[in-house]
Amino acid sequence: MYGFADRITAMPDNAQALFERGNSLLADGRPAEAIPCYQQAMQLRPTHAEAYANLGVACAELGRLDEAVSWYDAAISLRPQYPEAFYNRGNAHRQAQRHSASLDDYDAAVRSSPGFDRAWVNRGLALMKLCRAADAVASYRQALALKADYPEALNNLGLALQTLGYADDAVDHFNEALRLRPDYAPARSNRAQAWLLKGDFERGWAEYEFRWSAAGSLPPRDLPIWDGSDLHGRTILLRHEQGLGDTIMFVRYAPLVKQRGGRVILECPARLHKLLQGVAGVDGFATRNDVDVGCDVQLPLLSLPGIFQTDFRTIPSPGSYLVAHEARVSRWRTELPDGRVRVGISWQGNPDFPEDVFRSIPLSAFAPLAAVPGVRLISLQKGHGAEQAAAFPGLHELPADLDADGAFLDTAAVMMSLDVVVTSDTSIAHLAGALGRPVWLALSVGNEWRWLRDRDDSPWYPTARLFRQRDAGDWAGVFERMATMLLRQDCSTPPRAVR
Repeated sequence: MYGFADRITAMPDNAQALFERGNSLLADGRPAEAIPCYQQAMQLRPTHAEAYANLGVACAELGRLDEAVSWYDAAISLRPQYPEAFYNRGNAHRQAQRHSASLDDYDAAVRSSPGFDRAWVNRGLALMKLCRAADAVASYRQALALKADYPEALNNLGLALQTLGYADDAVDHFNEALRLRPDYAPARSNRAQAWLLKGDFERGWAEYEFRWSAAGSLPPRDLPIWDGSDLHGRTILLRHEQGLGDTIMFVRYAPLVKQRGGRVILECPARLHKLLQGVAGVDGFATRNDVDVGCDVQLPLLSLPGIFQTDFRTIPSPGSYLVAHEARVSRWRTELPDGRVRVGISWQGNPDFPEDVFRSIPLSAFAPLAAVPGVRLISLQKGHGAEQAAAFPGLHELPADLDADGAFLDTAAVMMSLDVVVTSDTSIAHLAGALGRPVWLALSVGNEWRWLRDRDDSPWYPTARLFRQRDAGDWAGVFERMATMLLRQDCSTPPRAVR
């Protein structure tokens, strides 16, 4: 991520030796040992910008980001036109989630050095985090104009184009990245998701296995990977990966696994166990921290569609495969506010998700729904984003101890007394769909692969209706269409498309 100056001129011999010793240690992955070398070099020559800058790199590699920024500041004060220091300071700000500050630094880097291709690429990354995908496309194209054989820039350009809804163009750029570097796992994983988005399941599921090479594997277990063959009484461990919504979505495959003649243990966060206890095909639960799970084989949950060669005709999609606890349903039925149409809403996903800025929605965008006569909005939002509710008049908030004894236990019960759930692309959508409740999903133009494209229904969830942006960033149009349907009190689901 970080670059550092590897030589100096006109420095006293002792300072130069210390500086070069620090560089050698830094290059060998020993930043803690490099720090005193740079500090001593700076004492001998306090005005040497490279020593300050490389000290910043060493601190950044140790995770001491604020300290790193202070050393980059010192280097830039000594040399106002120092593109590498701007670039590295931008990297530190980006790692600390300060994306506006990182963009400012990348801008300064390319002003100082217009041919700095890495800075153009990282500038694109910052722009993506700021929800400026079109500007990111331009930044990646500039990097490629400087260096045509640049797999990282091609891959990132593909991602930005896919975010803008150009999946076909995205695949072209992933292909070009892989032509240059056939073993480039991020491009293969991204190409898989583009194929799945387009409904090309045959190629998509196989290629999707490269997600492990791209993002790192699950914590290892000394168990062979299941190949889909008959289990012959053996016990299989299905392993949670990615988010809670993914586990809710793909636990539907447990009955199919069970039919292969074995016991099925689901490894997932403990807070999900109570919710999923009634799922057909699941014989027991484990957590990632359990040492001895008593299993013979294992498989990550999102590998199941590939194992079963899922296509549009074979998606396991019963009307519902989760059940809310009846006692909780009875309780919440009496505690929810009155309204001719009760609408549960959720607007914010996990901000740690790489593309969350494109899928999460400001609560203020839901205002057209609140304006429909007879509609009562009920917040299903917890955690990140819930603070927005205080500024939204008329929104009914549920108690703070909702789901205190298990993820989504109360939320699932609440949903059973709602007319419809309206949500961004987050776990709430999967919960509602798995319960068989009407759910309206607000999607960006570059939505995630599982929602496909060019359709307003979902083969994964028969009770879902999809409302897509017509232009990037246009949430207003999405909620105006929803409000029109609510005005007609039409909470129906769309007819199933045949593909």
